[in-house]
Parts: sequence; structure tokens; C-alpha cells
Amino acid sequence: MRYVIDSKSDKPGALFSLGPDFSGISPSGDRISLNNFYMEKNGAPFFPVSGEFHYSRMDERRWEDELIKMRMGGVNIVSTYLFWNHMEEEEGVFDFTGRRDIRRFVSLCAKHGLYVILRVGPFDHGEMRNGGLPDWLYGKPFEVRTTHPEFLAYVRRLYAEIGRQVQGQFFRDGGPIIGVQLDNEYMHSSAPWEITTGISNEWVNPGKDGEAYILALREIALDCGLTPAFFTGTAWGGAAYSDRVLPLWGGYAYRPWIFYSHKGEHPATEEYIYQDYHRNGVQCTDDFRPAYAPETRPYACCEMGGGMMCCYYYRFQYPYKSVDALANIKLGSGCNFLGYYMFHGGTNPIGKNGTYLNESQVPKLSYDYQAALGEFGQIRESYSRLKAIHYFTRFFGDRVAPMETVLPEGASKIDPNDLETLRFAVRTDGESGFLFINNFQDHRTMPEKKEQVVIETSKENYTFDLSIASEENAILPFHFSMDGILLRQANAQPVLRTEIKDRVTYVFMVPDGMDGTFCFEEAAEITGGRPFFTVKKGGAEADVLVVNREEANQLFILRDGSLVLTDAALLEDENGALRLETTNAKNILRCYPADRLQGKAQRLSDDGPFGAYEVKTEEKQIPIACEPCAPCRWTISVPENAMEGLKDARLQIDYQGDIGMLFLNDVMISDNFCNGATWEVGLMEHRDKLPGSMLLKITPIKEGANVNVESAMAARNEEVKKSIAELNQIRVQPVYEMTL
Repeated sequence: MRYVIDSKSDKPGALFSLGPDFSGISPSGDRISLNNFYMEKNGAPFFPVSGEFHYSRMDERRWEDELIKMRMGGVNIVSTYLFWNHMEEEEGVFDFTGRRDIRRFVSLCAKHGLYVILRVGPFDHGEMRNGGLPDWLYGKPFEVRTTHPEFLAYVRRLYAEIGRQVQGQFFRDGGPIIGVQLDNEYMHSSAPWEITTGISNEWVNPGKDGEAYILALREIALDCGLTPAFFTGTAWGGAAYSDRVLPLWGGYAYRPWIFYSHKGEHPATEEYIYQDYHRNGVQCTDDFRPAYAPETRPYACCEMGGGMMCCYYYRFQYPYKSVDALANIKLGSGCNFLGYYMFHGGTNPIGKNGTYLNESQVPKLSYDYQAALGEFGQIRESYSRLKAIHYFTRFFGDRVAPMETVLPEGASKIDPNDLETLRFAVRTDGESGFLFINNFQDHRTMPEKKEQVVIETSKENYTFDLSIASEENAILPFHFSMDGILLRQANAQPVLRTEIKDRVTYVFMVPDGMDGTFCFEEAAEITGGRPFFTVKKGGAEADVLVVNREEANQLFILRDGSLVLTDAALLEDENGALRLETTNAKNILRCYPADRLQGKAQRLSDDGPFGAYEVKTEEKQIPIACEPCAPCRWTISVPENAMEGLKDARLQIDYQGDIGMLFLNDVMISDNFCNGATWEVGLMEHRDKLPGSMLLKITPIKEGANVNVESAMAARNEEVKKSIAELNQIRVQPVYEMTL
């Protein structure tokens, strides 16, 4: 089918600063600011990529390497909740030690060049008990989340403690903290008071004081030393708004909360339909109903679904290709600030009095969230796929940020169940731009597409004859300048630009299903061919490296601009030292330029433009014994010194049942709602307790359950026709660390 999109008259609208409430200057003179289109750093477009990582939901010994993984994955801002009930579980007793040490966490972010957004509450939700509010607030003589003076006095005490912990860590002080979020989903969302769950099921007040509450929190925060370049607030669902706070958006296509009332299958959602989020007067078909004129604020996100938890009534395996597809949709729809919830999963601590601090709809400890990085640092397919988009925004975000979205007629009204119509959008400045294509739909399977798209601009037209595989997405350039050489168009996605030894190299990815054709201006001379060629015009020259989707998923860029391809996690510290975190004892790495790892690993025969290297260590087997000990219970024995020489070891459990719970020395260390996927448990933080007494408990799936209450003596007895609790396989996967 042939599609035509007219972008001849689309030029960027008026650009203006958002003023002093949205800017900050560091002691070195660097400036962070916001205009109505995008964020700026020192007056130039800066493209934020924010990933949510809850520091107190992870053993602090894992923090640094996981932050490095985020940076290597293209994240440049870490967003984190500060849960009140983690900091002040007992009234008047604040704890900022160990995994609660926010100052150390922020300092590690700074060490690795990551900005920080603190989400300070007081209400934070995040599937935390009471939305992060301490239990002791329930008995106070006021309503929480109001402008009541006594409640605000407690908030002031909380903010003051946070301010003391992060003093000197704000951007204005030379630190990494650029933003602070006030409350969360105010006047839109709430959470159960867990002390009443199962009895009266009372909910935390969602709020009713509007902007007055937000501004009261802002004033208290400033008084308490929380002085960011800008404040933020969640904007969806009719949440309270103030023009002194940056509104942040999101989007989830996998929605466990609907199963409180919904019966049957999860419906297909509108999240994978392109919209125009930065144009006044446009009616979007999702929940984008801003309390401001869209052109007066950048469209920015903090909660794009980077995963999703299984809740008790909705068990599913998250499709990892959905994450970069959503990022593509947001970019094509005008987003200039990507933000994922969650980017990194975690595990809740157990409260001081044995209280489990997750809310009751989710596991008591696990908050893996099926995120791009799992709760024990596992690399998921979503992490690998997102790098192509994150590198694109890093190297070409300054071009994209000023561009407007242009949609073909009817694009925003496509029915999510329409699997045939091509979904595409254009971002353009009226002459050059990018064609965004999405062929993913949640809860449905899109067929492969073969289509023609014609983009009409004020200078010339561009005809894309393209095909795209099911569940794939793409960003295709037109009128794309490459250091003075014009690429008219390509069926390949620009990923990055790098300079190595005074030579410029552009990397392009060919999305699955595409032919990867390039069309340069007539004056350009091309030598060589895919996957590596050189293009020249006059005195301008650039090398072009073309990779497929699998290779793009393996791609990492290092501080010196060189490239490494690996299936493992590649970690580069602040000094350029390289380490490999892998579950394979033998690994093949490819690098560009070919000699990048010379002397650091065993060199093999080169592979085209890449140098091939082998990195290996002695393979380790960890035998374990698992024996049934009671109904639905198994003892697990791990040999002494099992983790010697390893970075970590992951217990992998395949089972059938309702809930899995793992205990070490009678203390629960992990739990899981069964969804058919392998349940993984990292053992690194427990190595000093091994080979202690480990027990696996599987609560069964029950069929025909009935509680017999016919006794006259108040007795109750559950009668079950059939129950399923089976352990299919259990094993230990070693995690190696290799220094290059």
C-alpha cells in the first residue's frame, strides 16, 4: 500500500525559555535549563534518558556495577524513589545506613556521570506498603496528603532529613541531582492502607487540595535544602498541576490493576499508536489531557513501561520487544525526554519488626518488574534493544529535539486491533527529519509489512519502499547530513557517530525485515560495500558501519569512542577499565577498530571490520542437592565455597504452583508469583551464610477449594479437590567476572 504524508508547512513553532524555575548553574558554569520543546545543556539541546532504580530495593554492594550497566545502556539520568517507610519505619528513628544510604548512592551516580532525579514523596506508591507511608501515620489526628498543618510538619521533618543527607549533591553545588519530584500522582492515585487489607480495605487519601498542596511541598523542599534545577510532577490521569513544576508523563500497555474489576483477557491498548503530544488543539486518543497548552511545555516522560510486575490476579511474561517499541512511539509522537519505570528491578528489604514492605497485590520481597535489568543484574532483551535508541538520542538528539511531529491523516485514531494499517509518524524541521515506524502491538501479533511511504517536504519528496518484520520498529533518516555529506534517505536506522584516530564513523542498524539500502546525494563517491564502506564528497569523508539488529543488540560504545560487541554485560569504569560480567565461561568479543582489545584478550581471526577476541575462564559447576521434606517443601543444599571465584550465582527454579518462597536460615530471601518463567534468585549477598539451611516452599494452585464452616464450635477447615505444587528443575547458574 502507498501512504503519503504532507510535511511541507511543518516547521518548528516558537521556542522560549521556561524561566528561572527550570534552570540551574553549576559552580563550573555549566547550565541546565528547559525551554518549551526540550532540555538544554549550556544552551544546546540535551536529550535526557531516565531510568528508574530504587536504591533501597537493592543490596548496596550491587549498586555501583548496576549503575555502570545503566550508563553503558545509554541512560544518563537515574530516577529513584525515597520511600518514607524505608527511612523512618519507626517514628522519629531515621535510618540512612546500608541500602538506605542515599548519599552514597547519589555519589556513585556522580562518579559515573549520571544525573539524578529524587522522587521524595511523601507518597511514592511504587507498589510499596501504604504507598511508602509509614504505618504509624495511620493513627495520627489528620488526613495524609493534605495541606493540614500537622501533616505538613511531618513532611517538613522528612524533607529536612533528606536535605541533610544529600547536602552539597545538587547541580548548583557541583553534584548530580538536577530534579526533585513532589508527591506522586496526586489527586489521581492511591494505595491500600495495608494494616486494613483483608478487613476493611481502606485506602490512602488520593488528595484533593490541588496546586496548593504541590506548591506547599515545593516551598518546604526549598526551605529544607532540596534545591534542584527544576521540580517535577506526574501529570497523567488528571493529577494536580502547577506551572512551577515540570509535568512528566508515561504509558503502560500491561496493566495488572485492571484485574481488580476486569474479567477475561487483557485488551489491546492504545500505547502503540502514534500521537502528537506537542501541538495545541490536538485531541489524543490516550489519556493525554494536559492542564496546560501542550506547546508551552516539553513532552517529557518518567514512567514509560520498562517492564511490569506480575500481580496476584494477572500473571504474564512481559514481551521485551514492547519496550523499545514504546520508546519509538514516544519519540515519534514528540517526546524529548525518555523515562522508564522500572529500568532496574529490585528486592524489598524486610522491615525492622519482620514486616514485609511491598503491598499485598505483589510478592512480599521481589520487585524484579521484568525490567530491562533484573533484580539481580540480569540483562534482558529489552536492555539490549534499547541501546540503539538511546545511542541515537545521544548522538542525534540535538537534531530531533527541535523537530515537530507530523502524522498522516487518521494516524492517532487507528484501532489497536487494526493490525494491517501501517503505523508511522514523521519528525521534521520542514526539510530534514526522521520517519518513525512501529510494527508492534501489545496483546496482539502484527504481521510483516511491505509498504511505500512518501514524505512531502518543502524542498523535495522522499519515497521509502520498505518492509518490516513483525514486532520490529525503526527510525529512518531523510536529508541527513553526515559531516557535510548528504544522505538523502536510508532503509537503515542511524545509531551513533564516533571519531577514532581522526576518522569519523557512522553506525547504522538494519531493522529486521528491511533491506538496508542507502541513497546519497549524486556528488558522493562510495568505496566498499556493506557492512563497511566509505563515502566522500569534495574534502568531506566518513566511514559507514552497518550492523543488523542482533549486532546492534550486542553493541556498546566506550569512552574513547571505540565499539565492542558482546552478548555479556560490558562494564567500563570512570577510568576506562573494562570488565565483562557473563554467565558463559567462554566469550567471543568483536571490536571496532579491530585492534581495540589487542593485548587485553586472545585475538582470533578478524571478522570483516571487526577484530575478534576470545575471553575465557575455567568453567565452574555447582552441584546442589534438593530433597522433599514435607508437602510442598524441599530442602536445598549448596556446597561449601560454592561461590568461590565467582561474582555471583543465580539459583534457577522451574516450578508449577501459585507462589514460590525461598528461605535461608528460616528467613525469606526471595518470592515469586508463578507465571511459567524461570524464577531466578541471586546468591551474592548471601554468600557468607552459605551453605546454610535453605528451604523452598511452593504454595499450590488449588482447584475446588471450599472452606467448611458447618461446625457449631467456630471451626473452619479448607477442603480442596486438587492442588498443584511441583518442582520441575532447580540448578545454579554461575556468574563470572573477567577483567580485560
